[in-house]
Amino acid sequence: MNTNRLGASVRSLAAWLLVTFVAAALGAWASRDAPEFYRELVKPDWAPPAGVFGPVWTVLYLLMGIAAWLVWKVRGFATAPRTLTLYLVQLAANALWSWLFFGWHLGAAAFVEVLILWLLVGATVVTFWRARRIGGVLLLPYFAWVTFAGALTFAVWQRNPGLLGG
Repeated sequence: MNTNRLGASVRSLAAWLLVTFVAAALGAWASRDAPEFYRELVKPDWAPPAGVFGPVWTVLYLLMGIAAWLVWKVRGFATAPRTLTLYLVQLAANALWSWLFFGWHLGAAAFVEVLILWLLVGATVVTFWRARRIGGVLLLPYFAWVTFAGALTFAVWQRNPGLLGG
């Protein structure tokens, strides 16, 4: 690979990581008081401690950004606009969940939204898989985590009607 192509490849990877981590930052902004709020909640026994979420999400966002870049390298926006637009839509939905749950304490809305997110992530996995299999594979941990997050959102919402609405 020549230097120009390598430089372009690195820049495009950085761009996809930037887009992905901007969504992460928007969600993190809503979650800035999350550790204290999470401590107040009645949680199921299988709920992870608050300190698990940051490292897990960091790894997931990294995998997501790489997956998007790999699909973009093969297809680009010109040949895969729906695939990459779907990725961007699910990123927005991902950030919205943090606002609904941690920012605005809307348990029912957060649960409905995580179900929508789950569908969007599932569709993104399928479209990435078709475009570039490794892209779909890299999204599988994210899909699994959103599945877990959906169950946890429901369980926590049901146990905390005073804090998250009934």
